[in-house]
Amino acid sequence: MADIELAPGPSRAEVPLTLLVKRLAGRFALPPQATDALLDLPFVLRDYQPGQVIIREGDKVRQCTFVVTGFVTRYKLVGDGGRQIVAIHLSGDFVDLQHILLDRADHSIHALTHASVVQFPADALVRLSYQFPDIGKALWLESLIESATFREWIANVGRRDARARTAHLLCELATRRQAAGLGPVDTFELPMTQEQLGDALGLTSVHINRTLRGLESEGLIRRSKRAVVVADWPALQRAGDFNPQYLHLHDKP
Repeated sequence: MADIELAPGPSRAEVPLTLLVKRLAGRFALPPQATDALLDLPFVLRDYQPGQVIIREGDKVRQCTFVVTGFVTRYKLVGDGGRQIVAIHLSGDFVDLQHILLDRADHSIHALTHASVVQFPADALVRLSYQFPDIGKALWLESLIESATFREWIANVGRRDARARTAHLLCELATRRQAAGLGPVDTFELPMTQEQLGDALGLTSVHINRTLRGLESEGLIRRSKRAVVVADWPALQRAGDFNPQYLHLHDKP
């Protein structure tokens, strides 16, 4: 892991801060003074290799993490050592917004791919939320949408069969990548092994392999290594019972 410490003020042109402003301004209209305050935030930029732990369950945490590039997962380990992936994050996502107020991690976070993340002092975000209520509202809205996504994941794992679970996750990742400006919905890289997909969907890697081959044989997707081409987007949405409303991509008070 490589750290790059950046002080407030001179870092205005840095990508992490402009990405943060874009994300929060997309959630709630921000006045110029609030934007300037965000651009003056102190932060640390960190690079991680695939599989590296960013935060471990039980850690004392005094910062909030924001993804600049790459993919990051959040997961829980259970008593027998099994892992449940509970969220996948990509460029422009907050990973642990709860650490603005909660100072101990109740789950772990690791880099799924090569990833760059920026970490902001939690107390600095709290101060900005009080000083600029619009920033507080944007962060609150971000947290509410994260909760909506968690609810959908619970429904997906708890009530959909393997085919629907897998199709739903493919649809979500494609939709969120497109919304983040990372590419079209019909062609994308799936940065997960079959074991990792199984950890996210509550399935074995054998079941994941069989399910992906089934979606291929139905003509819904095509695969080449980790690249996925959606051959029939409406059919894949139907197979996954996918309605993007829970992502609130276009909701802005």
